[in-house]
Amino acid sequence: MLPLPFAWLLAGRAAQGVGLGLTALMMGVARDHLPEERSAAVIALISVVSIIGAGVGYPLAALLVELGGVRAAYGLGLVVTAAALLTAWRSIPEAPEGRSARVNVTGAVVLAAALVLVLFLAGEPSLWSRHLAVAVCLAVVAAVLLCVWVVIELRSTTPLIDVRAVRHPAVAGANLAMFVGGIGMYLLLTLITRYAQTPHGAGYGFGLTTFVAGLVLVPFSVLGFVAGRLTPRVRTRIADPLLLAGSAVVVGGGFALFAAARSDLAELFVAMGVLGFGVGGFSAAMPGVILAVTPKSETSSAMSFNYVVRSVGYSLGSAVGGLILAAGTGPGHLFPDDSAYTTAALFGIGAMAITTLTSLALARRRPSEANP
Repeated sequence: MLPLPFAWLLAGRAAQGVGLGLTALMMGVARDHLPEERSAAVIALISVVSIIGAGVGYPLAALLVELGGVRAAYGLGLVVTAAALLTAWRSIPEAPEGRSARVNVTGAVVLAAALVLVLFLAGEPSLWSRHLAVAVCLAVVAAVLLCVWVVIELRSTTPLIDVRAVRHPAVAGANLAMFVGGIGMYLLLTLITRYAQTPHGAGYGFGLTTFVAGLVLVPFSVLGFVAGRLTPRVRTRIADPLLLAGSAVVVGGGFALFAAARSDLAELFVAMGVLGFGVGGFSAAMPGVILAVTPKSETSSAMSFNYVVRSVGYSLGSAVGGLILAAGTGPGHLFPDDSAYTTAALFGIGAMAITTLTSLALARRRPSEANP
C-alpha cells in the first residue's frame, strides 16, 4: 500500500505467513474451550474456511486492482486484518493455566531456513535444468537443516512441534496424504485458472481477464463451504480416513473432468466446483484424523505442522504444473500445447490415487491412543 522498497514487500509476505499460522492456533483455542462435540465441527470449519476464502479474495482483489490499483487491494487487506485483530482481541479467551508460552527460537530459525530452501527449489524449476549441481547442493543443505531441526526439537523442553507425536502412524499417514493431496489440489487449481486466462490465439483457452478468471473460483469456494458443513455430520457414520479417501476420489474426478472436457467455460466451472467439494471435505476431515491421537496441549503444534506440509505440497503442485506445461511448450511458442494440460491432469489423477490409497491405509488402523 505504501511506496516502500522490495524488502518491505518480503517483510509483508513474512507477516502473511505468521497470519496463516494463526489458523492452527485457533484450532487449539477451539479444542481447549469448547465441548468435544462442538469443537470438532468448529475445527473442521476453520480448516475449510482457511482455504475456500481464495474464491472470494482473488476476484475481489482483482476487481479492486482494476478499479483503484494495487494499493486499493492492499488497503482492503489492511482493513480486513484490522477487523480480525479487533475481533480476536475482544473474543478469544486466554490459554489454560500452566500452558507454556515460550517459543523455541532456534528451532524456528532452522526450520524456516530449511523451508526457504525447499520452497525456493520448488519455485525455480529452471535451476534444476540449468544449474543441476547448485540445485543438488541446496537440496542437501535443506535435508541437513531438517535433520538438525528434528534433533533440536527432540532435545527441547518446549518444542515447536512434538516430533514424537508426529511419528505416530496416524499422524504421519495423515501428513503424507496432505502432502501428496496438496500437490494435486493446487495443481488443478493452477491449471484451471491458467487455462481460463490463456488467449484464444493459442488455439484454446478463453482469454479471460484476471477479475473474470477469478470468478471461476467462486464454485470452488461455494461447494468447498458446503462440503465443510456436511462433513461434521457425515463423520458420525463414516470414519475420518474414509472421508479423506472419498474426498481424494472427488478431487481426482475433477482432474478427469478437466482432462476430458474443457472446450466450454461452463465445463471449467463444473471442474472447479468438483475440486472445491473435494478440497472442502478433505480439509474438514483432516483435523479429525490427527487430533484423534494428539493431546489437547499439542493441538496447535500438530496442526501447524500439517499446515507446513500442506503449504509445501501446494508449492510443489504449482512447480510441477509449471514444469509439465514448460515441457509442453514448443520452441518459439509463448503458450504450451493443449495436450500439456491433459498430461498435467493425468499426473494429478496419479497424485490423488496415491492420496486415496494412503487414506484407505489409515482407515485400516485403529487409533492406539484414546482422545485425551
